[in-house]
Amino acid sequence: MAVLLSLCFVVFFSLCNGSASAAITDLHLDELLPNGNFEESPAKSNLQKTVIKGKYSLPRWEIDGLVEYVSGGPQPGGFFFAVPRGVHAVKLGNEASISQGVKVNPGAIYSVTFGATRTCAQDEVLRVSVPGQSTDLSIQTLFSSNGGDTYAFAFKATSKVVKITFHNPGIQEDPTCGPLLDAIAIKELLPLKYTKGNLVKNAGFEIGPHVFKNFSTGILLPPKQLDLISPLPGWIIESLKPVKYIDSKHFYVPSGLAAVELVAGRESAIAQIIRTVPDKFYNLTFTIGDAKNACHGDMMVEAFAAKETLKVPYASKGKGGFKTASFKFQAISARTRITFFSAYYHTRLHDYGHICGPFLDDVRVLPVY
Repeated sequence: MAVLLSLCFVVFFSLCNGSASAAITDLHLDELLPNGNFEESPAKSNLQKTVIKGKYSLPRWEIDGLVEYVSGGPQPGGFFFAVPRGVHAVKLGNEASISQGVKVNPGAIYSVTFGATRTCAQDEVLRVSVPGQSTDLSIQTLFSSNGGDTYAFAFKATSKVVKITFHNPGIQEDPTCGPLLDAIAIKELLPLKYTKGNLVKNAGFEIGPHVFKNFSTGILLPPKQLDLISPLPGWIIESLKPVKYIDSKHFYVPSGLAAVELVAGRESAIAQIIRTVPDKFYNLTFTIGDAKNACHGDMMVEAFAAKETLKVPYASKGKGGFKTASFKFQAISARTRITFFSAYYHTRLHDYGHICGPFLDDVRVLPVY
């Protein structure tokens, strides 16, 4: 709690002349990392066109391999780099990486939010790691056509300083192809507490990853098999594709600060295992709708609990709206899994490259007396 109450400050070594070590960050942990948006540029003497020369030439970061410092917009060769959260970004070539040390509380859970997109048509992978844990994210599928794809990675701190690394492990035909990073932030996730009477933890998705203030298309939460610790506490992303965390500042959310958008049809499911009493009856209540993001069409959310299933239709015009549904189920064990997914695939009304879906919010399970 002392970290949460402290003022933001950064401890770093001089980065002049490429001779110092990488920064170690110590800040109120719900912010961009120092130079997390890469707007603090390398010295011109440390740039060969766009290629950064020198391990410590990118302010606040340590680099390894072919790392480029690029600006958003048209590029030589007919490429276009989308940098929606600012002007500059970094591009990781084959086997290249950037890293930064962060001061943390041992035992606490942290979520790292980062904007990432591919730059070539090849199958690109971004590896995010801390000591003892790593995740390989395929960024071949674009969920936002404007380059706004944002991901979250969660980890449990095992020491007072954690080195966060972003690495391109791929061997591409073109060594300059690779993931583009345009913003990186970190947040300490508070411990979960039950809401009185509700058996579901984090029922309104209020505890989740950092959301970028100036631009957000939502945050993609990786499936469980890729992310051992969920950046959405209490919930399991148990599908092949991610779900999207959306906030009330940038989307329509009927209750509270956040909701979850089911963006990949049946490949995009979210679940939680709750404690129940065998043979006892419970009511499962939840809210679905559209997030006022031009996602349109006939939607359907399917909910599962014990042996019961409910299909809830929703006709979306993409202008915001919601409906509440509920059903009764009988527990068959001391643990009951509740699961939700979207039955269909959807895109935005005038942007077929932007994948979307219905949102889920305010999930409640109450005993039937």
